[in-house]
Amino acid sequence: MSDTTAWVAGFRSAVISPYEQVKLVESRGFADETVRQVLHLAGGGAQFRVHLTNLYGRTPLVIGAARVALAKTGSEIIAETDTVLRFDGADQITIPAGGAAISDPVELAVAAGTDLSLSLYLPEPTELATLSHQPSEIAYVAPGKVAAVPTLAAVEEVPVRFFVTGVDVLAPADTPIAVALGDSWFEGVGSTTSANLRSVDALNSRLVRGWAVNQGIGGNRLLTNEIGVPGLDRFTRDVRSVPGATTVLINFGINDLILGGMSGEPPATTDQLIAGFTEIARRAHEAGLTIHAATIGPYAACVYPGMPIEETLPTRRQVNEWLRTTTLFDTVFDVARAVEDPTRPDFIAPTYDCGDGMHLNDAGHRAMAETIDINALFA
Repeated sequence: MSDTTAWVAGFRSAVISPYEQVKLVESRGFADETVRQVLHLAGGGAQFRVHLTNLYGRTPLVIGAARVALAKTGSEIIAETDTVLRFDGADQITIPAGGAAISDPVELAVAAGTDLSLSLYLPEPTELATLSHQPSEIAYVAPGKVAAVPTLAAVEEVPVRFFVTGVDVLAPADTPIAVALGDSWFEGVGSTTSANLRSVDALNSRLVRGWAVNQGIGGNRLLTNEIGVPGLDRFTRDVRSVPGATTVLINFGINDLILGGMSGEPPATTDQLIAGFTEIARRAHEAGLTIHAATIGPYAACVYPGMPIEETLPTRRQVNEWLRTTTLFDTVFDVARAVEDPTRPDFIAPTYDCGDGMHLNDAGHRAMAETIDINALFA
């Protein structure tokens, strides 16, 4: 590596524990199976390396074989690009419970928008897997040691990502990286699966310099555990530890207001949310990062039962008015106003509603991305 290049994040995937009380999907374990996963790169470089995780595992994770290739379609890979993924020269690795591993560099140039296909053979029972639970992408699971097979047969398709947290790329050392830290409006819920039309993807299509990596977790809250650890607590793990990070975008609030209804917790108050936003802005600036905050999107038509909708809408309005006037952030991008129904601003406009009253469709994700001032992002 020369002084003009550095390892920076080219892809990220934020993970949660499979043992949480509040669950939107169930995790699973593996035994004598291969899981093949598509990783869509936000940025490219002359080489890359892969981050694997057993963060929430309760037993060691045995990787019997790991391979990476350029993806073709579905579970199919471009066979001539297939290569063994090694760890300190070995083609197998055991990751301890709570641990992580970074692969050796792969001598293959990749570009922004490249889809890598990561195949992991898991020979021994894994118990429940550390996962990214709503990635808007498919994992392909097949029996046996078939990591090197160009097209997997008899696959089970699972809309979840397992055991992987990122890809680093060897890029120019001055490449700026934005980290999108937030909830489902970043992770991509409501966008078309396997189409890379999440709000963060749409933002990347607008950038001419640098890129944004996605650390969204559907259901994540700024202040409270589950789903995932709180955004405030994730800041160190999922922002400061991201190589090359120069700025952070945050999108929180809906889940702080209504998700607690699933487990009998009270909604966050206006004062609590403002204090949380104030603290995360302080941490970002203390770390030398710029920070750009989204207003809290509309959710009055939410179809999911047990959510405290009507009683939390006044809090949403109060926090949004504070966000629009505060000077704590480098910029505030007004997602709420961009996607609301002008005649009923607590509701997502039908044009942007994926159908559940609280998540965006493809057009909504693009509208969200278009509210971000790209000139300010890497200023």
